[in-house]
Amino acid sequence: MDLEAKKKVLRSFTYGLYILTAQDGEEVAAGTVNWVTQASFQPPLIALGVKAESRLHALIERTGKLCLMTLAHDQKGIAQDFFKPTTREGDRLNGHPFAPSPTFGLPLLTELPYWLEAEVRHLYKGGDHSLVVAEVVEAGVRYEAKPLVMWDTGWFYGG
Repeated sequence: MDLEAKKKVLRSFTYGLYILTAQDGEEVAAGTVNWVTQASFQPPLIALGVKAESRLHALIERTGKLCLMTLAHDQKGIAQDFFKPTTREGDRLNGHPFAPSPTFGLPLLTELPYWLEAEVRHLYKGGDHSLVVAEVVEAGVRYEAKPLVMWDTGWFYGG
């Protein structure tokens, strides 16, 4: 296989940028993710890639619950803030305000326009990331915004 061609093809896929959170008791994890897609209308399923060796993965695997929020086009700085390990200070994660989500009480960043809560239906291990298939159980819109997409950031993750 031509490895350079493979990298270019995989990087040509369209990826949005999201903040993913999970929690088990007082243990909280949050991170920027981009391998996300809707996978079914009925039931409403999403599929996402989660780094296998991350705290997020451990918490999602343990609890079966997650919160996913879409970043707005002008929130590249927030995406960067969640490339690093999660720190919680009061009602802030990595310096950003959050409130508990309505169904599971997971951290929901209040600056982001779109959010959902989901319950894991399948977790497939197979590489450096696991494929998580989760059913959407609640969703909300704080305000309308164009989503932040990987292509617009100049960043690359994948390939």
